[in-house]
Amino acid sequence: MAAMTRVVESVPNFSEGRDLEKIETIVQPFRGRDGIKLLDYQRDEDHNRCVVTVVGEPEPLAAAVLEAMGTAVRLIDLRSHQGQHPRMGAVDVVPFVPVADVTMEDCAALARRLGERVGRELGVPVYLYEYAASAPHRRNLADIRAGEYE
Repeated sequence: MAAMTRVVESVPNFSEGRDLEKIETIVQPFRGRDGIKLLDYQRDEDHNRCVVTVVGEPEPLAAAVLEAMGTAVRLIDLRSHQGQHPRMGAVDVVPFVPVADVTMEDCAALARRLGERVGRELGVPVYLYEYAASAPHRRNLADIRAGEYE
């Protein structure tokens, strides 16, 4: 892989920690893709959650995240989902963190662009929080999660 100049880290959390086949399918878009590198993913059966850590150039990273989100939305049925962690959907959070030659403002803009595509292409509502929030009352993730999926 060529050296990355602008680097963002993303740590998407998926509401699946028990079905290994589903997890591998969700993680697949992060493997062997130009401009990104899968660093790690861990599953937690009690919380029924998988946390992925991936770095890359902003646009290839966002494209891989969108693909993984689409897979998760297709595979995870929250009507039968149980776990100890509060969650909002098949994809719970997708934070973007600046690593090199990228600002937090760049990451917030990336999150907004991805959120728009998720809504348009996957038909899934998106709640932007922290720096990407569209209003001050939406900044705090705990406030957004109150009441969970139900």
